[in-house]
Amino acid sequence: MAGTNWIERMLIVVAGVALSVGLIALLSGGLLAGRDTPGLYGTAGQLGVQFRDQGDTLLPAGARPPAYDSVPPTSGPHRIATITRAGSELSSDQVLTALAAGDVILMYGTARPPAGLRALADSVAAPFTPALAAAGQAAILARRPATDGVLALAWTRMLHVRSVSAPPLRSFALTWLGRGAG
Repeated sequence: MAGTNWIERMLIVVAGVALSVGLIALLSGGLLAGRDTPGLYGTAGQLGVQFRDQGDTLLPAGARPPAYDSVPPTSGPHRIATITRAGSELSSDQVLTALAAGDVILMYGTARPPAGLRALADSVAAPFTPALAAAGQAAILARRPATDGVLALAWTRMLHVRSVSAPPLRSFALTWLGRGAG
C-alpha cells in the first residue's frame, strides 16, 4: 500500500510539471514560433507590408525605370528628384528619392489633407522643409488622386489605413522615419 501511495504522488508531480511546461510554452508563443505571415510585421500589420528591396541605383538620363513591385513604388532605381513643397502630387522619382533618404510619405486622395494629418506629420518630424526632406527626416504630405484613406510609405514599406486616427499610422511613421535605403 505504501508503494502505491508513492507512485500516485510521483504521477501527480510529473503531470503537474508537464501541465506547467505546456502552459508556459502556449502562453509564450513557443508553439507558434515561425508562423507569422511573410511580408507583414508588427501587430496586425502595424508596421506595414514589406516589399522586396529593388535597390536605389540611380538611373542614367534617358534610361527607362523598371517595373516596380508596388504602386506607388517603395524602392527601386530612379532619378534624383527633390521635393520642394508638401501637399503636391509626387512623381515616382520624387517618391523614391525621398524614401531612399529616409523620409516617410503620407498620401491622401482629397484636395486638402484630411483633418489631423498635418498635425500627425508635425508630431513625428519637424514641419516640412526641402532641407529636412533631403536629410531623410521629413514626414511628407502628398496628394495622390483616388487614394482612399491614407497611404503611408517608407523604404520597402507600405501601410494603408482608412483614417488618420488609426493607431498604426503614427507607429509606422515613427518606426520608419530616418531608415532609408542605407
